[in-house]
Amino acid sequence: MAKIDVVMPQMGESITTETITKWHKKVVDKIELDEILLEISTDKVESEIPAPMKGRITALFFKEGDTVDVNKKIAVIDDDVNAAILNTTSQAVAKSKVEIESSSQAPTSSVSVAPAPSILKESERRFYTPLVKAMAKEAGVDLNQLTSVSGSGAGGRVNKADLEKFIAKQSGAKTTSNFQTPSTQETVPRPTPSGRVEIIPMDNLRKTIARNMVQSKLTSPHVNSISEVDLTHLVKFREKVKNDFSNQEGFNLTYTPFIAFALIQALKQFPMVNSSVDGDNVVIKKDINFGFAVAIPGNGLVVPVVKSADSLNLIGLARAIDSLAKKARNKKLTMDDLTGGTFTYTNVGSFGTLFATPIILQPQAAIYASGVIQKRVVVMKDDSMAVRSMMYGTHTYDHRVIDGELGGKFLEGVHDVIRNMNPETLF
Repeated sequence: MAKIDVVMPQMGESITTETITKWHKKVVDKIELDEILLEISTDKVESEIPAPMKGRITALFFKEGDTVDVNKKIAVIDDDVNAAILNTTSQAVAKSKVEIESSSQAPTSSVSVAPAPSILKESERRFYTPLVKAMAKEAGVDLNQLTSVSGSGAGGRVNKADLEKFIAKQSGAKTTSNFQTPSTQETVPRPTPSGRVEIIPMDNLRKTIARNMVQSKLTSPHVNSISEVDLTHLVKFREKVKNDFSNQEGFNLTYTPFIAFALIQALKQFPMVNSSVDGDNVVIKKDINFGFAVAIPGNGLVVPVVKSADSLNLIGLARAIDSLAKKARNKKLTMDDLTGGTFTYTNVGSFGTLFATPIILQPQAAIYASGVIQKRVVVMKDDSMAVRSMMYGTHTYDHRVIDGELGGKFLEGVHDVIRNMNPETLF
């Protein structure tokens, strides 16, 4: 009989803590190899974690909502599925608390840690995760105030939910000099809902999206250039080849690879758009890492990144985009899949939207949005009228580094590639 400790996986080099959002199994449940054991979330990604072996769950050391250090033991699986469960759930939890308390400040469970000297302040003795510290700093709560927060996490640790409750209680109340807004000694009371309402707490991903969108607007002066482009030739080509393409590649041919290809060609022509701002410097990226927005039904938006997209042909782009989109919808994305983007594309037309003015994904300098493809009557160059498949495209850019002239030229460059594209030669 063998047991294996399941530890919190590290989803990226910079990630130090992750939150357990859902346990798929409980103590005494059987589990198969690669069956989903739990779901975790970080500021950038939500992932499903599979079981590393077949067996029975004999201990779970944290509950849903707990924020846990990476590489910390979170569960135990026994490979003898018929073995008697020696510990009840309460015994397992009690054991886990002892283990967590004894190892919370040690690199491994085999290293003992001497008690903190009594002369230390309480704020110095207690351990707070980087996430809790960051949230406290953002809310104006110093570490001394955190000592008054009751921790519901393992070993009495203060988790994100505890801090959110503490901050909520401060709303509308007189605060100390250590917890105040820039302009007043009192926080602004939150409006009390009235009438028929439903209150839905934001999940981690939605909170991150909200925070990042606000920060982007505060960071970059957004400018939008909008124009339309004729996609009739691409619509006809896709209609002709879509069945053969699906049979050959195993996924549907969409317009995204064509637009992505055009964006990449334009980025090569206008490299300043493929940049970011670092203080008083403009950093022009030599690699084109193409990010594209993927909507996760009921769970917000993620932006996986095709690395070195400028090295791929159109079919290569189609394959890479489809693979990452499937990983996103199945919660299989890694941190590497979500980082390093230099430019982002979003397809608002998939929802029937005519056009949109998206928000830049920091620290990038620009984003392109494509609207719905619609048949419209268009006046041609020879003054004749024809029914054409038209699409609006929006180029949103950071006016600190991209002025209206460059923003407009880039947009026209993208649409010029689309107009002159011969898809027959790209497949």
